Amino acid sequence: MDPFRRAQIILLCDLCKTAHLQSHCERCHINLCQTCVGKHLSDSSIRHKVVPYKYRKSLNYSTCPDHADELCKNYCEKCDIPVCSTCVSSSKHEGHDTSDILEKLCAKTESLQKDLDELETRIYPRYEEMASDVQTEKVELETNYGELTTIADQQGEILHRQITAIVNQRKSDIQEMKNKHLSTLNKNTEEITQKMAELKQIMSDLKSILKSNDVSLTSTYKSRNSEFRTLPPTVRVTAPSLSPQKINKDQLNEMFGSLSPLSINTEHGDTIKSAEAVSSPPVKPLLDEPSVTAAIDTGYNNLYSVSCLSEDQVWTRGNNDTMNLLNLQSELLTSIQTKSGYEPGDITVTRDGDLVYTDYRDNTINLIKNKQIQTVITLQGWKPLSVCCTAANDLLVTMESDDYIQSKVVRYSGSTEKQSIQFDDQGRPLYSSGGYINKYLSENKNLDICVADCDARAVVVVNQSGKLRFRYTGHPSNTEQSFKPYGITTDSQSHILTADRHNDRIHILDQDGQFLRYIHCGLYTPLGLCVNIRDNLFVAEPVTAKVKKIQYL
Repeated sequence: MDPFRRAQIILLCDLCKTAHLQSHCERCHINLCQTCVGKHLSDSSIRHKVVPYKYRKSLNYSTCPDHADELCKNYCEKCDIPVCSTCVSSSKHEGHDTSDILEKLCAKTESLQKDLDELETRIYPRYEEMASDVQTEKVELETNYGELTTIADQQGEILHRQITAIVNQRKSDIQEMKNKHLSTLNKNTEEITQKMAELKQIMSDLKSILKSNDVSLTSTYKSRNSEFRTLPPTVRVTAPSLSPQKINKDQLNEMFGSLSPLSINTEHGDTIKSAEAVSSPPVKPLLDEPSVTAAIDTGYNNLYSVSCLSEDQVWTRGNNDTMNLLNLQSELLTSIQTKSGYEPGDITVTRDGDLVYTDYRDNTINLIKNKQIQTVITLQGWKPLSVCCTAANDLLVTMESDDYIQSKVVRYSGSTEKQSIQFDDQGRPLYSSGGYINKYLSENKNLDICVADCDARAVVVVNQSGKLRFRYTGHPSNTEQSFKPYGITTDSQSHILTADRHNDRIHILDQDGQFLRYIHCGLYTPLGLCVNIRDNLFVAEPVTAKVKKIQYL
């Protein structure tokens, strides 16, 4: 046999093992024939990179650190390191599972490619977006601070004009007083001058009589000396004085107007979910006809809130100071009384199964663990309204200021405030205020924060960072009572469900605020809502004091 032909090596496709190879997938590190290339590329979940075999990248095997003349073409699964053939047979790796380095490389390469894909398509673009937002904010900064400087100049001009007007008024007053003073002195001078002229005439007449020796003139002379012994009145005018007041700089600053403090809040960064985490949950379509599968009699005169502890147990709160845990058979399992003796504002269940309630009378948020009440947060100047637990086991709380002028949502981790959401990008309030109506809230699966703002007649939804996403103000088909949302909850499909109490129904929205359908089911003034882990809806009816369990998916 021709020794040359005997030395030839026939390279075959790694998939079919029969046809000659023509291509190579650098992503999967396998050789392919023309027929198998199409089959290989049919797996669209992986970004393959198929090149002609002769243009493939050669593999660079690492040199074994223990055997310098050998390459590491194997992989020790237990030690999680590349090894050479000598290492595999040594006592050091005896009994260890080993595999071909190419197989491990393929898996590792796939993992690296996934990381690269996520960095390129998901993470880095978000950083670019953030950097762009910062640049935009810097441009806006120049405009905003320029406006502040202009306002300061205008205020300065106003104060200058006011001060100039005051100075001119004082100078006018001084001139008027001077004129009055001078007029008085001139009048006094005229009176004295007149008397002096008379005296001169009398003295001249007396001298003439004495020189004349005229008996007739002498005998008829009448003395007027007594008349002039009483001198004319002396006018004493005290010139006014100006008493400059010490300028109070603090008062002047207050008159000028003060700058609000610079507020720099570093909000916790959004966590970008991995591709696996954002994969869609099993799709559960909406039922054409939702149905009530259970009705729980709670025993309250008025029922306001419900929160799921498990599939068949719910916490409830009504118009007294007790919170009751009930099962689907209306059996009372546990009853807890508030610490203050007042009715709770709202309730929620934590990821650990503990009950949390708000107390708007003493401005506290309380945790019940093993039937013991712990006050975890005491507010100053604010009243807590509604509360919900997040996927991260934080607490979201709606609250209003003591004077009912402001409203906001605050995120707490334990007793530490992590985030405050109050205004939109234009500095306008996100939520209504002006009276005590509970603003129920819920965190959606996409981490949006959904608030049922009854006074505003809207569901207000912001993203995890507190930026407004949308407002839902009811469906155009609503021709009865105006839309006023009360209770609110979300499910595994990221649906938003809100109680339209005055129209006896529930609105179902998608995560972007698009109306999907109503739930009626004979509901009567629905208020509190919650969804359990099986996506069963629980509705609290205030007047009937019943909790209705509804299957709608």
